[in-house]
Amino acid sequence: MSRSTRAAGRRSAPRATRSRQRSLRARTTSKAIGLTLLSALVPGSGLLMGGRKKLGAFVLTISIGLLLIGGYFGLTKRDSILAFAVSPRQLLIATAAVVLLGVAWIWVVVASHKLLRPVSMTYTGRLAGSLFVGVLCFAIAVPTTVAAQTVMAQRDLVGSVFQSEGKSKSATRPKVNAKDPWANTPRLNLLLLGADDGVGRTGVRTDTVIVASIDTKTGDTALISLSRNWMRMPFPEDSPLHKIYPDGFYDPNGPAEQPEYYLDSMYDNIPKAHPGVLGQTDNMGADVVKLAAGAALGLDIDYYMQVNLAGFRQIIDALGGITVNVNYRVPIGGDYGEGPGSNTEKKPSGYIEPGPNQKLDGYHALWFARGRYGLSDPSRQERQRCTIHALVNSANPQALVTSYQQIAKAGKQLLRTDIPQEILPAFIQLALKVKNAKVSNIDLDKSKNFPTGQHPNYPAMQEIIQNAIAPKTKSVASTPTTKPTKKPGSGSTKKPVKPAVTPGSAQNLADACAYNPSQTGN
Repeated sequence: MSRSTRAAGRRSAPRATRSRQRSLRARTTSKAIGLTLLSALVPGSGLLMGGRKKLGAFVLTISIGLLLIGGYFGLTKRDSILAFAVSPRQLLIATAAVVLLGVAWIWVVVASHKLLRPVSMTYTGRLAGSLFVGVLCFAIAVPTTVAAQTVMAQRDLVGSVFQSEGKSKSATRPKVNAKDPWANTPRLNLLLLGADDGVGRTGVRTDTVIVASIDTKTGDTALISLSRNWMRMPFPEDSPLHKIYPDGFYDPNGPAEQPEYYLDSMYDNIPKAHPGVLGQTDNMGADVVKLAAGAALGLDIDYYMQVNLAGFRQIIDALGGITVNVNYRVPIGGDYGEGPGSNTEKKPSGYIEPGPNQKLDGYHALWFARGRYGLSDPSRQERQRCTIHALVNSANPQALVTSYQQIAKAGKQLLRTDIPQEILPAFIQLALKVKNAKVSNIDLDKSKNFPTGQHPNYPAMQEIIQNAIAPKTKSVASTPTTKPTKKPGSGSTKKPVKPAVTPGSAQNLADACAYNPSQTGN
């Protein structure tokens, strides 16, 4: 074969390829638009139809593979996903991967349309095709951007709230094995603090102090509320604070009632009076309350979670509100004009009226938990526990997906904790157990053990708590000797009676938060 013949063969090959590609193109603009839509829904199909078979097969295989991998991990590897979701480094990689996949998807759509559109098009047809491709690209870019922003919001939340063990300091945090944190921890005791700082108030007071004792095997949780006006809060004997306050936190030379020595003033007053007494810590106030609450209740408090009430309001709004039963009028605002941090005396600006299954926004949910003007502290504690219960129940997948960025933004302002990043995967799994487990309230028999805040009976409370959280042994029920008679066709006309709560017992929180208009809040 002569050189001219070989050259002619090489020149004719591109013309044959172009001819094949022309034969694969759509005959009309409307058909090209339909095939482009198919290529967006099934990435790679448009490249196959346009003649780029190898590239199309590769893209289609990658697309199907990613779907299968996503389905497999979503259905069978939930633990791995949870661990991934609380790792700042892996979340950064995920953000880059989401952006890369979005760009690749847009390229596939544009390339497919170029291969599938007719060779000769009118101006109107070309404009219609371009507009449609632009709409498709926009439809891909928007969810891709939202997904990337959501992943970055999660990374920002984890990094802002949860510090790694090496970068944070705590005087009371236990040392645990990050691979199996609960191996030697049958019960995890978590201190929940509500910081009552706001406009016109001085200092930070922890008016809400609740201990959640969680069974790490089942997720069953017991909530224990501490009254804000308790005095003589004890400290463990091995704590430096025990040497300073051997008989508890109060002034032995002062009057009987000492608001500056209430439980809710410890967070602010002790660090000011004895800075650095516990050693290096990022939040001495929280460590002080952890030690005192643990000594008072006979529990080892592992970690704390401090809630800023302004952030609490935002997160309730982001979740779309919470549903609670309001058994009596709850005041909005109001101040007695006495006690630490009080303003001048003023009446409430309004009330949350009684009623079952009330949907409250963040503002009203906050006052449902905080309101105390004219009401007793125990009633306020019960409403706070019911607020936590309602918040857990309202955290459904739909709300989390649609409002996650707002929730994450509020979470940065809401939370402060000494839980290290290293054990977050285990913590999230435990939280999922808690959501589906039994949550109860331990009644500390307030009429007997702390009728006033001056002399709470801490040993009696400790006995009640240990009896309530101790593992229950199954008893063998006795067989009745006679069976009750019942007339054929007869049925019971008695309404179910709500069991009375025995002082010192554990009560299911769903029962405690049920609608009961006979309550007065006093």
